[in-house]
Amino acid sequence: MRRALGALAHYWPIAAVFVGWDLWVVLNGYTTVVAPRPGLVLADIAAEPGAYAGDLLRTLLTSLVGLVLGMGVGILAAIAVWSSAAVSGVVTPAALVLRSVPVTAMIPVIARVAGYGDSSILLIIVVVSFFPAFVLTVSGLAATPAAGRDLFGVLGAGRLRTLVRLQLPHAVPHVMVAFRLTAPSAVLAALLAEYLVGTGGLGHLFSTARSYMELERAWGTALLATVVSVLVFVLARGAERRVGARFS
Repeated sequence: MRRALGALAHYWPIAAVFVGWDLWVVLNGYTTVVAPRPGLVLADIAAEPGAYAGDLLRTLLTSLVGLVLGMGVGILAAIAVWSSAAVSGVVTPAALVLRSVPVTAMIPVIARVAGYGDSSILLIIVVVSFFPAFVLTVSGLAATPAAGRDLFGVLGAGRLRTLVRLQLPHAVPHVMVAFRLTAPSAVLAALLAEYLVGTGGLGHLFSTARSYMELERAWGTALLATVVSVLVFVLARGAERRVGARFS
C-alpha cells in the first residue's frame, strides 16, 4: 500500500492525462474514427510492438546524430566568433537570420536541395540544434572571469592555451544547458521532418497510419513520441546536472 501511494504521488499527472483523455472521448461520444480511447491505443502498442520499434529506433538515432553534429557545429562557430571579430561579423548575423526562419518553412526548401530522405531530416535537426549551442557557448566564453584571464596572461599563456585550459572548461555548463534545451527539440524536429518529407521514423509512421485511417496506430505513434521527448529531456537534464557539477 505504501509503495502504491508513493507511486501515485509521483505519477498522478500521467494517470490524470489518461483519465482526462478517456473522459474527453466518452463524454463527446467520439468513435474510433475520430479519437480512440487510450485503452485501445495502449492495446495496439502492446499487441504489435514491432510495428513501432524500428521507426522509433530510426527516429532516435537520427535525432542523436543530428544533435551531436548541430551542437558540434555550433560550438566550433562560437569558438570562431570568439577568436575573430571579422568572423563574428559574418557568422552572428547569419545565425540570427537562420534562427528567425520557422522550421516548417525551412523543411520544404531543405528537401528540395538535399532530397526527400534521411539527409534532409538530418540537416534539419542540425539547423535546429546549432543555434542554442552557438549562443550559449559564446555566452560561456565571454563570461570567463577576468581574474582568470589576467592570471593566464601573466603566466604567458597564448590565446589557444587560454581557450583550451580556461575558457572552454568555463563554458561547459553553458554547453550543457544548450544540450538540455536542444535534445527534446531535436526529437520533435525529426518527427516533423519525417512527417513531411521522410521515408521512415515515427513521423512517417504517423503520416502513413493517418492516411490509412489506422487511428489506434496514429495515436499510439503520437503517444510514443510524447513519451520519448519527455524521457530525452529528463536524461538531458540529468546529464547537465552531473557534468555541470564537475565544471562549476
